[in-house]
Amino acid sequence: MNRLNRTNLNNLRHSCAHLLAAAVMELWPDTKRTIGPAIDDGFYFDFEFKAPITEADLPMIEKKMREMLPSWKSFERHELSAEVAKKEYPNNPYKHELIDEFSENGKKKISFYKSGNYWDLCRGGHDEHPDKELKHFKLLSLAGAYWRGDEKNKMLTRIYGTVFPTKEELEKYLWQMEEAKKRDHRKLGKQLGLFVFSDLVGPGLPLYTPKGTLVRKLLQDHANELQKEIGYQEVWTPQLTKADLFKTSGHYEKYKDDMFTVHSHYTDEEYFLKPMNCPNHCVLYGSQPRSYRDLPVRFSDFAPLYRDEKPGELGGLTRLRSFSQDDGHCFCRQDQIEEEFTKVIRVVEQALKPFSLDYWIRLSLWDPTNKEKYLGDPATWEKAQTTLTQILKHTKISYKEAQGEAAIYGPKMDFIAVDSLGREWQISTIQLDLIMTKRFGLTYTDEKGVEQTPVMIHRAILGSPERFMGLLLEHTGGHLPVWLSPIQVMVIPITERHVEYAKQIVEQLQNVRIQIDDRNIRMQAKIRDATLQKIPYLAIIGDKEMREQTIALRTREGKDLGGIAIPTFINQLREHLEKKI
Repeated sequence: MNRLNRTNLNNLRHSCAHLLAAAVMELWPDTKRTIGPAIDDGFYFDFEFKAPITEADLPMIEKKMREMLPSWKSFERHELSAEVAKKEYPNNPYKHELIDEFSENGKKKISFYKSGNYWDLCRGGHDEHPDKELKHFKLLSLAGAYWRGDEKNKMLTRIYGTVFPTKEELEKYLWQMEEAKKRDHRKLGKQLGLFVFSDLVGPGLPLYTPKGTLVRKLLQDHANELQKEIGYQEVWTPQLTKADLFKTSGHYEKYKDDMFTVHSHYTDEEYFLKPMNCPNHCVLYGSQPRSYRDLPVRFSDFAPLYRDEKPGELGGLTRLRSFSQDDGHCFCRQDQIEEEFTKVIRVVEQALKPFSLDYWIRLSLWDPTNKEKYLGDPATWEKAQTTLTQILKHTKISYKEAQGEAAIYGPKMDFIAVDSLGREWQISTIQLDLIMTKRFGLTYTDEKGVEQTPVMIHRAILGSPERFMGLLLEHTGGHLPVWLSPIQVMVIPITERHVEYAKQIVEQLQNVRIQIDDRNIRMQAKIRDATLQKIPYLAIIGDKEMREQTIALRTREGKDLGGIAIPTFINQLREHLEKKI
């Protein structure tokens, strides 16, 4: 969606949030309303209700919204003083707080917008003809939300909704929502026995079963094989780190609130569980003198990372407090930047190929109006962003710019995957950093014997293996590729007398993850269970198969492939595994 269309869509959604609030205030006049922004997939509005409401009330609110809509011809802008504005919200501390903030404590007037009989404090951004263009909306769900995201504040009721310009777009989105519920990786992970979450362990801290550990390791190995081809060497760094390291890197200043603190019984020094590997890799680089001939120096690291995410923002494997990354950092000369970026781009393309994922590239830039969010000076940022833009143009890669999405130390090239439901996920990333090596005082000696500062390239290939596993489960509906499936073949003997032949098949299928279901239950029950486990191949064994030395082969999708000789099946499997399909 181009920038203009995104703006129009956000205006449509913000307008619908106004309509939602108007309906709520009509139905429950003593409700305290707060804010209602547009978000990526729709909008929400937060309320403090006198008595709780439930999702059973949403159809009634929708009905009221549709009754009110014909009178909403436009949005009229008004300006009020802070004193007058507060009178519009008696006994509403949330609006009073916003009024003080927007008016700079009464120093300037603030804007209100009116449509129909409803008006509200608002900075603007609305649809021009709401009565004609706000027709295709749907209220989706309720959730709890702390005022301004602060757990110290009161819990409010958040109503989520969505709206689209056309009926077809709305119906497609609602279908995607329903399909996404079926494919929820948390449900699939439990069904397939891959991972567990426990209140005893803590939120955002997954436990991986043998099956889940295997999938996670295979994803790591997949990335590791590819990065070794371009010269990355694996290192291991501690999960526990002194605060001094992050003060040097700049993360203490910009990222401290997202880090877990650790207290020692024997020292007053401040420690953290590390949220990223780059500062440790800077120490490794700086541990010995470097010459221009030594560069590039490339480190990769799968060490666990920890981030203090808010409980309400955790989401199965896709947002965790404990995770890893196929993380890597390259220290190189200025003249090596483009070659290193190009190598990583090609590796990422190879890494994503087996998963049938479409993707696009986002050039994530800093926000020059919010400089305090970042490290470094404008000149350094301009140089880094110009370099990265030139690399994209030289490699003839199309991209979309996104201001404000850069890392704190530099611009980045993000790979945004699009799954089978059309949802977007940020996965791989390549980042150009001209700042951190200076903060650590890292150097190399050039061909003239002069000390120079190396450039640092941060990169992740699949990103977090845990997050990628969650994405992949939802993308495939749990039908993992054969090479990733914890069990690739389930042998199903029809009766006990077929078990011995089943064991012979297992012996022939070496290097294949294979099991025999020799339970004393009906064959159809075994087939059903293997299908629910989404095992790629079911090899059914009966008298005919024993006699002909074959197997009756079925797929997890229910396709009957008929009788097949064992050597032929072995060749098919070998092709699947070699091509990673």
